[in-house]
Amino acid sequence: MVHEASTPDALTRPFAAAGSAQVPAPQPAPDGRPEAAWISRPATPIAGAATGPLAGLRFAVKDNIDVAGLPTTAACPAFAYAPEAHATVVQRLLAAGASVAGKTNLDQFACGLNGSRSPYGAVPNSFDARYVSGGSSSGSAYAVATGQVDFSLGTDTAGSGRVPAGLNNIVGLKPSKGLISAKGVVPAAQSVDCVSIFASTVALAARVLACAMGPDAGDPYSRRLELARTPLPARFRFGVPQPLEFHGDALAAAAFERAIAQLRELGGEPVPVDYAPLARAAGLLYDSALVAERYAAVRPFFDEHEDAVIEPVRGILARGRSFDAADLVDAQSQLHALGQQAAALWAGIDVLLVPTAPTHCTLDAMRAEPVRRNSELGHYTNFVNLLDYAALSVPASLRPDGLPFGVTFIGPCGSDFRLAELGQRFHHATDLPMGATGGPLPPPEAPVWPPLAEGEGMPIAVVGAHLTGMPLNHQLIARGATLVEATATAPHYRLYALPGTTPPKPGLQREPGQGVPIALEVWNVPRAEVGAFLAQIPPPLGLGSVELADGRWVHSFICEAHALQGAEDVSAHGGWRAYIASRSA
Repeated sequence: MVHEASTPDALTRPFAAAGSAQVPAPQPAPDGRPEAAWISRPATPIAGAATGPLAGLRFAVKDNIDVAGLPTTAACPAFAYAPEAHATVVQRLLAAGASVAGKTNLDQFACGLNGSRSPYGAVPNSFDARYVSGGSSSGSAYAVATGQVDFSLGTDTAGSGRVPAGLNNIVGLKPSKGLISAKGVVPAAQSVDCVSIFASTVALAARVLACAMGPDAGDPYSRRLELARTPLPARFRFGVPQPLEFHGDALAAAAFERAIAQLRELGGEPVPVDYAPLARAAGLLYDSALVAERYAAVRPFFDEHEDAVIEPVRGILARGRSFDAADLVDAQSQLHALGQQAAALWAGIDVLLVPTAPTHCTLDAMRAEPVRRNSELGHYTNFVNLLDYAALSVPASLRPDGLPFGVTFIGPCGSDFRLAELGQRFHHATDLPMGATGGPLPPPEAPVWPPLAEGEGMPIAVVGAHLTGMPLNHQLIARGATLVEATATAPHYRLYALPGTTPPKPGLQREPGQGVPIALEVWNVPRAEVGAFLAQIPPPLGLGSVELADGRWVHSFICEAHALQGAEDVSAHGGWRAYIASRSA
């Protein structure tokens, strides 16, 4: 759904400028078809920095997130305004090198999970236009699923960053609350809003998160979080809701059973969990005084321009007027009590697995019963932000009818990158195509972990079996280490293949005047994990220091001289990976 986190003055700015922005009609696709997924697209993308971790990538922005130079409408033309600055998240992604391709359609004021509540038109499902795309971040999901952009931004209050992902065979990352700034985002329910990320792969979504996140004093709900930097254990427990509900969709039920079996193959053990506390918490979002926060988000505009809001959004917002402050306090107390009950489930599981959406719905069925059908789509999503969890929707399968099915991994606050590590393994085991493009998934990438602040990690250079893709690299990954750079030693080293080691390992020795540059990688190891990592390194290797090509010195593994007697000098290959490749050849 939506969000923002700005000052009270910023919340009054849009309605004060209502109607002042020039609002374009939905943009045509390249072949001239009306394209309901887009609201505005500049002739040339808004360019990001020339270099950076996202350089060369294009992204779309849900039209309740500010992009300077493009109007923000929240799918309500009377509400439109011209932002003077980018939202914080957009600015950070531009600084990382990505470029803005345009603004995408949504359920009006991010109030809906189906993608049909927009005066700009319903966004169709990317696999079958008779079905809903999911919402409210409908256009953002469609643009990624059809390959028009590399990634996109949505928002998520009750599932808007997950349901469209599940219904369109793409990844939807719903971060922990406050991890990504919501300054410059039109709020839906500001205390639980999250900016979300859509991508074709989990690795890209995680890379975008690493660039987008960070505290922001301009967002009253922004916060610093302790983030997990290690993966789940090899044998882990995943919760499965009881009872399961698919609203009569047998194909979805069968697809979820296949997902459970697949997670077993990855080392998971299913554990039944009582879904009742989660379901009751989810019900509070719309069926209690908590709905007043949606009205409060746009109250000045809504009180003056109620007729400009379409149904059923108008009815939902208007209902928020009927509660007083005591009602809201009661609802918040109920939510905290349910949160205490739900917290007990984490003692028995490492992660919770749910269907992203329990069923698909045609556009005709949604128009006939908009409230009921929309509610069905949110059966497994509405509680997540209310209870302060992180979530990741990942494609699971294509059903016999050709429609996608996705699952969502849910974890405690701060488990975002841990969910991504598991999610990537699960996604690549499916062998699904990317979105609706038919193209194959690229090879999996090294897991992305949150960057360590200065002083939180120790740089350690590796030259052999711990390199990316080599047999012992998992020892670094398991300790939450992050790859800093691939470089080489100064030209003062020789590399030797140590005899009788399993897996094969090299020894590095400094020999000034007789050495050559040796390829290596520098990894940042969390200081709390350094001891455990070093304990896994057997003699004759030990921790020392190595000089890099640019003159810097970093910690690295060096070899005791006696172990090099009779060892093969493989320095001519320039590095251990090249030597191993030559043996394979």
